[in-house]
Amino acid sequence: MSEEETEEEAEEPAVELGEGADVEGAPIARVAARLTWPQERSRIVEKEGDATIRTPDGPRTLSELLEETDTTYFDTRQTFVEAVEDVVGRGPIATE
Repeated sequence: MSEEETEEEAEEPAVELGEGADVEGAPIARVAARLTWPQERSRIVEKEGDATIRTPDGPRTLSELLEETDTTYFDTRQTFVEAVEDVVGRGPIATE
């Protein structure tokens, strides 16, 4: 395999993207993956509070969503994701 073939393969996406409308924001799982656990709510807001999250009702900032939770300490990533999903719901994400 030549160097040119390797470079061409690297330029192509591993998964072809669809031609549909863009979705604004990041999945909550992606934001949760950037953090280490356990975390206090205030520390999450400091680190990722300005992150825009995809929700069924459109994009919202993580700090807004966390204000609506009663939880102040998340012992695991799953606890965090579930708390945010309890606020935003679980359903299809709106596109532009």
